Amino acid sequence: MDFREMLEPIAAQFRALDMPEVVVHWGHPLMMGIVIVAMGSFAGITGWKGRLAAVGSDERISQLTDHKKVAPLMAMFLAMGYTGGVLSLVMQEEAIFESPHFWTGSTVILLLLSQGLLTLAGFWGDKGKLRTAHAYLGSVTLGVMLLHAAFGLSLGFTI
Repeated sequence: MDFREMLEPIAAQFRALDMPEVVVHWGHPLMMGIVIVAMGSFAGITGWKGRLAAVGSDERISQLTDHKKVAPLMAMFLAMGYTGGVLSLVMQEEAIFESPHFWTGSTVILLLLSQGLLTLAGFWGDKGKLRTAHAYLGSVTLGVMLLHAAFGLSLGFTI
């Protein structure tokens, strides 16, 4: 049994809901666009503002606290959206693995997982190099999200 065959029963249940085609086709991009723009930009900006603020300052504490609140939620919503995007492709009977949008989405999920692992136990004992890696990896992740969005719009207009 291949990946598509495994997901088909779930996709069939969603198809049975008889959702409008526009929701099936554009629901994932709309919801994930909101998450990436609103939460992604907020997580990136607060993370960098906190990192660049003076150590021990109220500004640093406030920014990093906000970052810690939003980033895990963003990652959770993106993981759920990833699942929804794959199901949307199955529902529309489109190829999954042939799309650069799928591969950039998979890359984003792996990068977010890496980000989370770096933060375990306070950066594994508050190691500065891990904090630096987290900051730059987060910026790369946001860049891949933008590339992912561009591939997604291209895909959306072709199917």
